[in-house]
Amino acid sequence: MKLGLYFDLRNPAPWARPWPEVYGRALDLVVEAEHLGAASVWFSEHHLFTDGYLPQPLTFAAAAAARTSRVRIGTAVLVAALRPAALVAEEAAVIDQLSGGRLELGIGAGYSVPEYELYNADITKRYGLTDSAVAEIRRLLDDGIVTPPAAQNPFPLWLGYQGPQGAKRAGRLGVGLLSLDPSLLDPYREGLIEGGHDPEIARTGGMLDIIVADDPEEAFERILPHYAHQLNSYRAAAVAGSGRDAPKEITVEKLRGGAAQKGQIPGLRVLTPTDAVTAIREATEGSPVEHVYLWASVAGMPDDLVERHVELTCTQVAPNL
Repeated sequence: MKLGLYFDLRNPAPWARPWPEVYGRALDLVVEAEHLGAASVWFSEHHLFTDGYLPQPLTFAAAAAARTSRVRIGTAVLVAALRPAALVAEEAAVIDQLSGGRLELGIGAGYSVPEYELYNADITKRYGLTDSAVAEIRRLLDDGIVTPPAAQNPFPLWLGYQGPQGAKRAGRLGVGLLSLDPSLLDPYREGLIEGGHDPEIARTGGMLDIIVADDPEEAFERILPHYAHQLNSYRAAAVAGSGRDAPKEITVEKLRGGAAQKGQIPGLRVLTPTDAVTAIREATEGSPVEHVYLWASVAGMPDDLVERHVELTCTQVAPNL
């Protein structure tokens, strides 16, 4: 199991910086994470978010590839239905060559109506479009059709599907499953068998909402407004364009009041390195996990917390897994 960091490059208004600084700092953090021993860095995708959420993860992955030499570079996830499969395959092949064979291509279906409208794509067909894209991207890469070819063959593809049916679809396609939900292992393996694949090739990965800190209680209080922003933006995106009512805003006070215990928010845990090791082990025990990644930063989190979180994750958590 490899431990990495997950980047979305948000720049929320309350803590806004010049965009060149946001992108430059994120690249510097990728380089520092590699220096400290991180196994992987992963880049996400959303469009039209008011905080400028990263819209093109492969573009940023190319920049990361040029600045690093060892760390694995992943997308989690690229919304493939918004792009021609051939374009994704060619971009992936170029980045794979640029990085010396370090790209992990995680693909998902997305859920935001405005994102699909932006690209004139049909969100009601997103799962079929995504399945077809994965199959075509694999054919173009593994059969050496695009030029230059990818450095890796077979090329590491992942699907970020959720729920039993999604897990089974990922299995049928013979790709990795970007979910750490243990209840999805059986349908995922069933899908592998249905697709004619050896169930022993099962591999999973995914996100754990953990921030590592020396003093979780103090860090917890400072992270609360950033996490509230993150939650509210995701909740708004989930209903945008759907005709459903906008969700009520989650306040810092509500998050603080709903904390199960000090240093924990529903969905996010702020832990010491020792507790983070325990939490990651518990979340991955008995599963064929290849990659786990934690947020590099939460929605404009203070620099000192980000830097210490990355340092502790790489030097005190990862070596003890």
